[in-house]
Amino acid sequence: MRHVLHSADEATVHKVTEHATAPGIWLKAFVPPETLEPWLAPGWHLAGGTGYLMSTSLPTGHTRAQTETPDGYRLNTWTRAGVTRALVRTADGAFAARGQIAVTGFSAVFDQVETDPAHQRRGLGRLVMRRLTAAAAGQGATAGVLGATPEGRALYETMGWRALAPLTGAMRGPGSSET
Repeated sequence: MRHVLHSADEATVHKVTEHATAPGIWLKAFVPPETLEPWLAPGWHLAGGTGYLMSTSLPTGHTRAQTETPDGYRLNTWTRAGVTRALVRTADGAFAARGQIAVTGFSAVFDQVETDPAHQRRGLGRLVMRRLTAAAAGQGATAGVLGATPEGRALYETMGWRALAPLTGAMRGPGSSET
């Protein structure tokens, strides 16, 4: 389970974390880590590292993605249950990069965008983002949002995305102090 608080305050964070006691539950909030940490109930800890909420305007209507796949890779895209996924594999089928979107009205939420470290710096993250952007625009989305790591932020900013707020995660369970 994951709780995402679009406007976090001490009372709300404490209430959510006090009542969510199963291990593995996540909480995400648009505040810096030093703000979130003292608000957490016992058994919770910061997790997931530094993050950023980012957004961009998407092209309108159906667009053709500039998605020339580098030699030695293949890109597959499919949609199931409202989620569009892009997956890049090597010629022998090994994982190289991926990402997914879900369109909700005029917004597309980009999620789980990653490139295997052995395949970074080859344009695969950019390839996945362009394909997903085209898919989102084709479904009527005009804005994209995502949570980014510092490394991801560097890529997304070169593609026209902008950071809006810090994004901090916390988790209940392993790694936390049970006080």
